[in-house]
Amino acid sequence: MTRSAERHVLQFCHGYDGPFLDCARQYASLFAGSGYRVTTVFLTGVADPEVAAGCASDEVLFLEYSSSAVRGLKLGAIRDLRKIAASRNFSFCIAHRFKPIYIALLGTDLPVIGVHHAFGDYQRRTRKLFAHLFRKRLSLLGVSDAVRDDMRKCLPNWPTGRIRTLYNRIDTESLQASQLPASQAREALGLASDAWIVGNVGRLHPDKDQATLLRGFAQALPSLPKPAQLVIMGKGRLEQDLKELANELGISAYVTFAGQVPDARRYFRAFDAFALSSDHEPFGMVLLEAMAAGVPLLATACGGAKEVVEGVGILFPLGDAAHLAQGLVHLASLDAEQRQACAELMQQRLHERFSDHAVREAFWRLPQVTDLIAEA
Repeated sequence: MTRSAERHVLQFCHGYDGPFLDCARQYASLFAGSGYRVTTVFLTGVADPEVAAGCASDEVLFLEYSSSAVRGLKLGAIRDLRKIAASRNFSFCIAHRFKPIYIALLGTDLPVIGVHHAFGDYQRRTRKLFAHLFRKRLSLLGVSDAVRDDMRKCLPNWPTGRIRTLYNRIDTESLQASQLPASQAREALGLASDAWIVGNVGRLHPDKDQATLLRGFAQALPSLPKPAQLVIMGKGRLEQDLKELANELGISAYVTFAGQVPDARRYFRAFDAFALSSDHEPFGMVLLEAMAAGVPLLATACGGAKEVVEGVGILFPLGDAAHLAQGLVHLASLDAEQRQACAELMQQRLHERFSDHAVREAFWRLPQVTDLIAEA
């Protein structure tokens, strides 16, 4: 293969399921107008032209491995990535999650910026050792200060400057243009036009702690506007348990389990409030999506969610149904003028901290990046 003379950045992603396609777009868009061409490689997932079109990349390659095929040593993937790296003038690699970081470090001699989207990625001894072995070529980014601090705790001998934060972000204008007006969103979801609706979006999993949300909603219900409704979008192994809990609490008539709703963020304007009860959410993209829709926020005061919501919404202690209920009652008391002021405050926060423009500026100021550019 002939090596290109152009400057390239290699972006290596595990897959494009869930939020990770937009993660690929987010990082590719950092290089718009920079003079770098972005090649995005997906380790798993079949080749899909719609995925390729959504990456904001100059080139998209699919290795098409199954999840089972990249367990263990991943020798085939390492060979494939080595061939790709040899064919282009890559300056460095951005790899999302541990497995792509592992493959990129073994399959190339490139500096690697590893992006971590979850807690606990370096709790295992083997991963700590691996990171230590490649620390000269590896620097790390967390999607929130909470994830960054978790990595710094797991890797105490690393210089703190090599483990930084780069927030997740949204293309605010594009997202808002895709979000349906409240009346249309409610009609599409089969929700009453006159109800006061609390929304929640996420897997039905212990990490999301919808049990506390149900208990808090039950406590708040007598003080909420009538009719009030809780709408939970998502699927997961706790679905039946949560339905049984709603029945035990006597609120099953007021709770809708909407299941998996494709492109759920289009419907956020159906909600009068958005509540996230997650246990240590690494970041919480749904919070940004609710902010873009102008929906007042309520979230746990832990993990990355606190960094998103603090100052523009209400925070409550993890697992505290009573304070969650108080927050819902407070949001229900907001008048139109107060809701508008809240929406404007959230819009300002999005622009200043969580927009493509704001994070692009932060990225090019990162020491990891400025050092790589100076060495190129």
